[in-house]
Amino acid sequence: MSPTARDLPHPDLADVTLPQVLFALSDPTRLDLVRQLAAQGPLSVAQCQAAGGDVPKSTFSHHLRTLREAGLIWSIPDGRRRTIELRRDDVDARFPGLLAAVLAAPTSDLGPADGPDGPADPATPPRPA
Repeated sequence: MSPTARDLPHPDLADVTLPQVLFALSDPTRLDLVRQLAAQGPLSVAQCQAAGGDVPKSTFSHHLRTLREAGLIWSIPDGRRRTIELRRDDVDARFPGLLAAVLAAPTSDLGPADGPDGPADPATPPRPA
């Protein structure tokens, strides 16, 4: 199969570093998407975006690119659509137990990050689960 303009580059997991993966998972929107893909299996971009909340298309595209470049997802052309699939087996082979630990963490543990001067602003409302 020859590459086309719709084919996107996907990294070999041997070339992906743990900091790249952890950075990709550090954003709540990207983490929610990975959780959704783990629970539901492959989804179209439209399905992913609909469940992703009120995020501009450009921001959502950036999230997908970050996850793809970190080796966490496949972005597969499917006619006029694109299917997003979690690369769970590949990631588990490269970083055993990482996805299981991240996906098993309660969402309540994923509040605002603490800053250098101590805990995050207590007036900031928690992120809805």
